[in-house]
Amino acid sequence: MRDFRKKEVWKKGHFFAIEIYKITQNFPKSERFGITSQIRRASLSIPTNIVEGCTRFSKKEFANFINIAAGSAAEVEYLLEFSKEIDLRTLEQYTKPSSSIIEIRKMLNSLYRIIKNTK
Repeated sequence: MRDFRKKEVWKKGHFFAIEIYKITQNFPKSERFGITSQIRRASLSIPTNIVEGCTRFSKKEFANFINIAAGSAAEVEYLLEFSKEIDLRTLEQYTKPSSSIIEIRKMLNSLYRIIKNTK
């Protein structure tokens, strides 16, 4: 079994999810069950799926959970863009998390390719 705590992408995903929770505390209460809930769930899904994948014994299953985490990262990337477009966040508030999620997506894609190409 793999130790998820040793995966750099998990660390980044973990701290990213915490950052998203903090950012969304300032979203309007009217969005609590809308975009706030959706972006929180998607951001938390990234490290959660990495953890679950690390507990799987087959590379195929591990790769599948990394793929799901990558999908969640793409969802968060869009939701960040959307929240900026509807003025839930300023450009300054948008820049750091957007850079982080792009880096996380690249790391997940790289890890997925490594898993798939390892015999």
